[in-house]
Amino acid sequence: MIKAKPETKFQLIQEMISRDNNLLNIEWLCEIAGVSRSGYYRWVKAKPVRDARDELDAADFALILKAYRYRGYDKGARGIHMRLLREKPTVIMNVKKIRRLMNKFELHCPVRQANPYRRMLKALKTNKTAENLVNREFRKHGPRQILLTDITYIRRKDSAFTYLSTIIDAYTRQVLAWALSDSLEVDFVLETVKMLIEKHGISLNAETLIHSDQGSHYTSYAFIDIVRDNELRRSMSRKANCWDNAPQESFFGHMKDGIDISGCLTHEDVCAVVNDWIDYYNNERYQWDLAKLSPNEYYEYITTGVYPLPFEPPVVKE
Repeated sequence: MIKAKPETKFQLIQEMISRDNNLLNIEWLCEIAGVSRSGYYRWVKAKPVRDARDELDAADFALILKAYRYRGYDKGARGIHMRLLREKPTVIMNVKKIRRLMNKFELHCPVRQANPYRRMLKALKTNKTAENLVNREFRKHGPRQILLTDITYIRRKDSAFTYLSTIIDAYTRQVLAWALSDSLEVDFVLETVKMLIEKHGISLNAETLIHSDQGSHYTSYAFIDIVRDNELRRSMSRKANCWDNAPQESFFGHMKDGIDISGCLTHEDVCAVVNDWIDYYNNERYQWDLAKLSPNEYYEYITTGVYPLPFEPPVVKE
């Protein structure tokens, strides 16, 4: 007996009987394949229905492919669903259907890879660690209360590195500030904090926490001073525990899945790619858990109460 789906077996039977040199009748072919004659005849009779469905699937897949390729960044089924909601006119397509058509037409979203670059410099490290005040309560306190920061390494084509420092609002997932450097000196981390204060200082308060790991940059006197001078509080993950800063780690993973730096020869090339992706992420990378909005849209929604899509906002789990 042939091991395959019934549809595949029916197709093989049809191909056999259409050959000029075929000596087997349908009954024998069905018996060899392990299917019933009635099932085969039903399959043949349903051809117009299948053709119509395939035509409709092809048309829907064209919409999926357009959303998948939007701004040059690949997306999963949920990202495609949320991008389609922004089409004019709005396209509402079930996520299960999107996944089915992606499988049917062999369209795959890139799988996130583990970050191999987690070593940090020791030269600046002090014993000035801080208590883990966040305690993984990333979304409990509202916007601008829990800010997450970290550094990631981006290997260029010349095998050198570009380093990215970011500060993210744990509630809205906005990238509030970021800085890129071709050196691991502490300066670019301090520049990230300065950018945060310049752009968003008015929305921060004395209860705002900046949460980091225990890396050398964040235990340096320079970082401690700039946080204290701007009347913010420090919080730190437990040693070697990435889950204590999970949303920040997730952001870096998604970014590295999304950007293409294969052609980046210089630090400036990487900066251009990363800056474009962060702009895309903040404004047009829609997230299921943010009421199907981008981070900037979500912040606007929770501060104004105006939902930008043409239907009732979904319930967001805190």
